[in-house]
Amino acid sequence: MIFSLFRRTARQDTISSLYGTIVAQARLPCFYREYGVADTVNGRFDLLVLHLAVTLDRLARDLSLRDLGQALFDLFCRDMDDNLREMGVGDLEVPKQMQRVGEAFYGRAKAYREGLAATSKDVLVQAVARNIYGDAPAFPAAAVRLATYMRAAARDLGTQEPSGFLAGEIRLPDPLAVVLVEDKTSSLED
Repeated sequence: MIFSLFRRTARQDTISSLYGTIVAQARLPCFYREYGVADTVNGRFDLLVLHLAVTLDRLARDLSLRDLGQALFDLFCRDMDDNLREMGVGDLEVPKQMQRVGEAFYGRAKAYREGLAATSKDVLVQAVARNIYGDAPAFPAAAVRLATYMRAAARDLGTQEPSGFLAGEIRLPDPLAVVLVEDKTSSLED
């Protein structure tokens, strides 16, 4: 009877699978090499937040997926808490740091949501430049390229059926397929 408390449910597996895919995508080396994102704790956090925010926005648009989105966010919070503790942050400091994590997530998610909804591509590029690159991209067009990738991710997530998410499946675009064209806008190569 007590062992049933330790069994993973299908829902937990679904959430873990979704989160694992998001984390793996955010850690792809090309983001740090070709996109110029700093390969630091902050850079990795920012890419995780970017991917999670786009995914959560997609889940929020479908009433049948909102609980899944909340569970995914809850796992993110547990993961951040665990990471802080592994980095040596003390028990009394963790709640303060988690408040900062929450503020950072919500601020970035709002900026990305507004950027994706804006008619001007510059709004998202500015949000990416500010949040990922600190207003000074390592590569001149890096913020444009990452904003283009975000638009592709949002578009791809928007076409995925709820049944896929509920099965723990998520498809994100290949970041290497995002290339810049000469007029300083971006497109995806097919």
